[in-house]
Amino acid sequence: MTPRVVVTGLGVASACGIGCEPFFANLMAGRSGVSRLPVDMGPHPMQGVAARITEDLAPHLPREAVGTDRVTQLAMIAAQQAIEDAGLDPATLDATRVGVYLGTGMGGANTLDESYREIYDKKAVRLKPTTVLRVMNNAPTAHISLAYGFKGPTLTFSVACASSAVAIGEAMRLIQHGQADVVVAGGAEALLAYGVVKAWQALHTLALEAPEGPEASSRPFAKDRTGLVLGEGAGMLILESLEHARARGAGKIYGEMVGYGVSSDAAHITKPSAEGQVRAIRGALLDAGLDPEAIGYINAHGTATQVGDESETAAIREVFGEHAYRLAVSSTKSMHGHTLGAAGGLEMVVSLLALAKQAIPPTANLHMPDPACDLDYVPLVGRSGVALGAVMSNSFAFGGSNAVLVARRFG
Repeated sequence: MTPRVVVTGLGVASACGIGCEPFFANLMAGRSGVSRLPVDMGPHPMQGVAARITEDLAPHLPREAVGTDRVTQLAMIAAQQAIEDAGLDPATLDATRVGVYLGTGMGGANTLDESYREIYDKKAVRLKPTTVLRVMNNAPTAHISLAYGFKGPTLTFSVACASSAVAIGEAMRLIQHGQADVVVAGGAEALLAYGVVKAWQALHTLALEAPEGPEASSRPFAKDRTGLVLGEGAGMLILESLEHARARGAGKIYGEMVGYGVSSDAAHITKPSAEGQVRAIRGALLDAGLDPEAIGYINAHGTATQVGDESETAAIREVFGEHAYRLAVSSTKSMHGHTLGAAGGLEMVVSLLALAKQAIPPTANLHMPDPACDLDYVPLVGRSGVALGAVMSNSFAFGGSNAVLVARRFG
């Protein structure tokens, strides 16, 4: 019999809060973490907005994370929260049966950016000997494994904006295949470095600062959207076989992971395809054994680009039919920004908290809906006291990679 996979712990670091309770409370209140980019980010003046974590990381930082790149620090903060939330005592676990699966798009981007500036601006002849160890994409995964002595499968996934959704889906399969009892799964991204932001600006996909202020700049599904807002953050889950969770007396279960669908558009490197997204969504529902009508809430990919918002709307309409107009869809990127490789992890945390709390966070800044996006996007105001049996989280990436996750109430 295939093991059931449950979520027993959550952790998050975001511009909307460090820790699940402040994070979700801010989302429900529609409070955005978007601010102006710091003027000291690079050697030249830079304008723009981003969802940067302004809270001091030091009080939250595990000792083992000192001296690592910011992406590793965010990952370790979220992982420590999730492990503590689950009540896991690493000393009592079979370490060979505990894995770490993480997603990140750009790894140690801050260290790489600083290294280039040292070489080309400051004419340095050598770099710090730890540079490679801070830059490599699997550094966050490795440091979590080292810190807790987890010796099971330890893998890093880099699938652009679908990275951590893929990590969570593959972690679910690892447990279902009986190859692990527990997996720390999710993702982290810390890409607000000068060169990286300049590269994104060159794509002409970033939002302008809104007239009302930077916090109003991310406007998914809105007619007056101007593009996406980059963000940094991390979202981590403790996935565990139900048998293992019961045997150790796990104190809480946020939900049961039941569906994972992946697909490739094979159409365009940046332009999303509704047809590819439809196959990923249908794959996740088939994997979950659920009818479309079972889904009550979708945390949308919802980047606030016209082509992205319209293709996702079309995909949801295609799969869900008339039910598409009855379910709630929101994009919390309107508040925590687009965290790229961390997006799937962060937004699965949102989805599981919505399921556990029976509450749906809104799409902030949606004052003027795009007529082409005609679903219930939960504009402006969160909803409490709802009845959610199952939730979905969509992640659609540059390169045409799509990953969709489904969780349902445990019982």
